[in-house]
Amino acid sequence: MQYRVLLLTLAAVSLAGCEGFPLNLEEEKPAQEVAVPAHCDGEIPTLDDNDCLVDSWIEFGLAAQRSDSEWRDEQLDKLDEESPRDRLARATVLAWGSEQQWDAASELLQEDLHAAPGDLQPLLRYWLNELEGRRSLHERLQSSEASRNQLANENEELTEKLDALTAIERSMNLRQQMP
Repeated sequence: MQYRVLLLTLAAVSLAGCEGFPLNLEEEKPAQEVAVPAHCDGEIPTLDDNDCLVDSWIEFGLAAQRSDSEWRDEQLDKLDEESPRDRLARATVLAWGSEQQWDAASELLQEDLHAAPGDLQPLLRYWLNELEGRRSLHERLQSSEASRNQLANENEELTEKLDALTAIERSMNLRQQMP
């Protein structure tokens, strides 16, 4: 009888698998929220050299990357000034837009990188390098696609010529077989 209970328990455990057991045997503690200082709470980050400078730019960059084109268009409408902050924020938004916007983003980052505080410059340089990498890959892809299309056209032309030569050869063979 005890073996049946043991076997039933083992069967239940094997059917439930690891999902039947808690991951952490200690009581789970709720995640503590990080208190964001009031001066860090803006939607568009500033260039003020403070304790949340890099974090606010990272959040803005992630938002630009994850958001849709409608959000990006709204942000670009807000960033119409020619201040370094607006230009760098505009570059961040454009960097995650369409391939046509990447050129403008690259130019803005290159021109205004020096205007950013020293703590922010490595992040902006990283984004610029990443953007340049994407631009380079896109150019290589376009070049490769153009080469592929050219080779496909040449292959089609050669196939047509081969078919024509084959037809001529058949015609000549038929003439030779006729008395």
